[in-house]
Amino acid sequence: MAKSVTPERNNEGFLEDASAWSRETAEAIANEDGLNLNENHWEIIMFLREFYKEHEMSPPSNRLFVKAVKDAMGEEKGNSIYLMQLFPGTPAKTACRIAGLPRPTNCL
Repeated sequence: MAKSVTPERNNEGFLEDASAWSRETAEAIANEDGLNLNENHWEIIMFLREFYKEHEMSPPSNRLFVKAVKDAMGEEKGNSIYLMQLFPGTPAKTACRIAGLPRPTNCL
Protein backbone atom coordinates (compact mmCIF):
# COMPACT_ATOMS: atom_id res chain seq x y z
CA MET A 1 0.00 0.00 0.00
CA ALA A 2 1.27 3.46 -0.92
CA LYS A 3 2.37 5.75 1.88
CA SER A 4 -0.26 8.36 2.67
CA VAL A 5 0.60 11.92 1.68
CA THR A 6 -1.66 13.23 4.41
CA PRO A 7 0.11 14.68 7.47
CA GLU A 8 -1.37 14.27 10.95
CA ARG A 9 -4.94 15.53 11.25
CA ASN A 10 -7.47 16.04 14.02
CA ASN A 11 -10.73 14.11 14.40
CA GLU A 12 -12.49 16.44 11.93
CA GLY A 13 -9.83 15.97 9.27
CA PHE A 14 -8.09 19.33 9.68
CA LEU A 15 -4.28 19.35 9.58
CA GLU A 16 -2.59 19.68 12.95
CA ASP A 17 0.14 21.80 11.30
CA ALA A 18 -0.85 24.11 8.42
CA SER A 19 2.80 24.27 7.27
CA ALA A 20 2.77 20.50 6.58
CA TRP A 21 0.32 21.11 3.70
CA SER A 22 1.14 20.37 0.06
CA ARG A 23 -0.81 20.13 -3.19
CA GLU A 24 -0.67 16.33 -2.82
CA THR A 25 -2.19 16.64 0.65
CA ALA A 26 -4.99 18.79 -0.76
CA GLU A 27 -5.66 16.22 -3.50
CA ALA A 28 -5.80 13.40 -0.94
CA ILE A 29 -8.21 15.27 1.36
CA ALA A 30 -10.39 16.33 -1.59
CA ASN A 31 -10.51 12.72 -2.83
CA GLU A 32 -11.89 11.67 0.56
CA ASP A 33 -14.77 14.08 -0.13
CA GLY A 34 -15.17 12.72 -3.67
CA LEU A 35 -13.81 15.94 -5.19
CA ASN A 36 -11.46 16.18 -8.15
CA LEU A 37 -9.74 19.54 -7.85
CA ASN A 38 -9.73 21.76 -10.93
CA GLU A 39 -8.38 25.27 -11.53
CA ASN A 40 -11.48 26.83 -9.91
CA HIS A 41 -10.87 24.84 -6.70
CA TRP A 42 -7.17 25.74 -6.72
CA GLU A 43 -7.96 29.44 -7.15
CA ILE A 44 -10.06 29.38 -3.96
CA ILE A 45 -7.60 27.13 -2.09
CA MET A 46 -4.66 29.41 -2.87
CA PHE A 47 -6.77 32.46 -1.98
CA LEU A 48 -7.52 30.87 1.42
CA ARG A 49 -3.85 30.11 2.03
CA GLU A 50 -2.96 33.75 1.27
CA PHE A 51 -5.83 34.93 3.52
CA TYR A 52 -4.47 32.74 6.31
CA LYS A 53 -0.92 34.02 5.82
CA GLU A 54 -2.14 37.62 5.93
CA HIS A 55 -4.66 37.35 8.80
CA GLU A 56 -3.24 34.33 10.71
CA MET A 57 -6.71 32.79 10.76
CA SER A 58 -9.22 31.06 8.50
CA PRO A 59 -12.29 33.09 7.52
CA PRO A 60 -14.36 32.68 10.71
CA SER A 61 -17.69 31.94 9.03
CA ASN A 62 -19.22 31.01 5.71
CA ARG A 63 -20.63 34.51 5.32
CA LEU A 64 -17.21 36.12 5.82
CA PHE A 65 -15.61 33.52 3.51
CA VAL A 66 -18.06 34.45 0.73
CA LYS A 67 -17.45 38.17 1.36
CA ALA A 68 -13.65 37.77 1.30
CA VAL A 69 -13.83 35.85 -2.01
CA LYS A 70 -16.23 38.46 -3.43
CA ASP A 71 -13.91 41.32 -2.39
CA ALA A 72 -10.91 39.59 -3.97
CA MET A 73 -12.44 37.95 -7.07
CA GLY A 74 -15.75 39.69 -7.73
CA GLU A 75 -19.44 38.81 -7.71
CA GLU A 76 -19.19 35.78 -10.00
CA LYS A 77 -16.99 33.79 -7.62
CA GLY A 78 -17.89 35.54 -4.38
CA ASN A 79 -21.30 33.99 -3.98
CA SER A 80 -22.46 31.07 -1.89
CA ILE A 81 -23.91 29.06 -4.80
CA TYR A 82 -20.61 29.07 -6.72
CA LEU A 83 -18.65 28.15 -3.59
CA MET A 84 -21.11 25.40 -2.60
CA GLN A 85 -20.77 23.86 -6.06
CA LEU A 86 -16.99 23.74 -5.61
CA PHE A 87 -16.99 22.77 -1.93
CA PRO A 88 -20.22 20.95 -0.99
CA GLY A 89 -21.60 21.04 2.52
CA THR A 90 -20.22 24.03 4.37
CA PRO A 91 -17.93 25.67 1.79
CA ALA A 92 -15.71 27.52 4.27
CA LYS A 93 -15.15 24.39 6.38
CA THR A 94 -14.60 22.07 3.39
CA ALA A 95 -12.30 24.51 1.58
CA CYS A 96 -10.24 25.26 4.71
CA ARG A 97 -9.81 21.54 5.41
CA ILE A 98 -8.58 20.93 1.84
CA ALA A 99 -6.36 24.04 2.04
CA GLY A 100 -4.74 22.64 5.19
CA LEU A 101 -5.96 25.49 7.39
CA PRO A 102 -7.50 25.45 10.87
CA ARG A 103 -11.23 24.92 11.21
CA PRO A 104 -13.15 28.20 10.82
CA THR A 105 -14.22 29.25 14.31
CA ASN A 106 -17.94 29.74 13.65
CA CYS A 107 -18.57 26.83 11.23
CA LEU A 108 -20.74 23.97 12.42
